[in-house]
Amino acid sequence: MAKTDEVIRVPFLMKMEYRYALGAYASRFFQELKDHGRLFGIRCPECERVYIPPRPVCGICFVETGEWVPVSDEGVLVGATVVRLPFIDPMTGERRPVPYGMGIIRLDGASTAMYHFVDETDDAKLKVGRRVKARIRANRKGNMRDIECFELVD
Repeated sequence: MAKTDEVIRVPFLMKMEYRYALGAYASRFFQELKDHGRLFGIRCPECERVYIPPRPVCGICFVETGEWVPVSDEGVLVGATVVRLPFIDPMTGERRPVPYGMGIIRLDGASTAMYHFVDETDDAKLKVGRRVKARIRANRKGNMRDIECFELVD
């Protein structure tokens, strides 16, 4: 570009909406959650680990998974914290109110754990080993927000 050429910049905010395919495993997981409010994982035929969210290949045996199995909506906290720093929630695009509980939850019947919101903000109550139960929304849309949060049950 020659020195005499000027770069013209026009400030413009462009909003782009898009859709993408979840794939067969996530689609089935979210469809079951949406239609029936139930959680399913997928079992490895070799080591029998149950993955939730489901995945096509076992991360331990490297073989194709295949058997869909129901898992409980109850489980145990394997890690938790109270978040006090506000941020924009990527699922909603809105500022997430603070404080809120965040947990790593291993559901009964599953071998793996998932991250999700916990309906508790008292650090003293969010302990590893505490039992939790999913609060499933009445009006579900087929995404992770169909699980509103997990509540302490003991």
